[in-house]
Amino acid sequence: MATIDLTEATFEQHVTGEGIVLVDFWAEWCGPCKQFSPIFESVSENHPDITFGKIDTEAEQRLAGAAGISSIPTLMAFRDGVLVFRESGAFPAAGLEDLISQVQQLDMEEIRKEIAETQAESDSAQAE
Repeated sequence: MATIDLTEATFEQHVTGEGIVLVDFWAEWCGPCKQFSPIFESVSENHPDITFGKIDTEAEQRLAGAAGISSIPTLMAFRDGVLVFRESGAFPAAGLEDLISQVQQLDMEEIRKEIAETQAESDSAQAE
């Protein structure tokens, strides 16, 4: 699957669904973004079951701001609606493949349990 352009209007529907979604926040003027873009595109061809989305931070400034993007490129990985990875900087192809493998192997039931426990602790602390 080739990469798709995500916008403020389409971002949420893609990242909140089932499956894996990788999102590359980039800008035309960014040198590292230009180096990473063909790698992201190439790796996307190896994984038709994964959504590879790109967000132009210049065209989608509100979305980039809402996502807290302060450095680009920034890569986010979502699995089954949960943000499971976020890091700034360009990845080599092998590093991106390794990340995909790690995301595929996550125990999402365990992650959801940890999120629920953390939320319960936070709610408890706020109630005190």
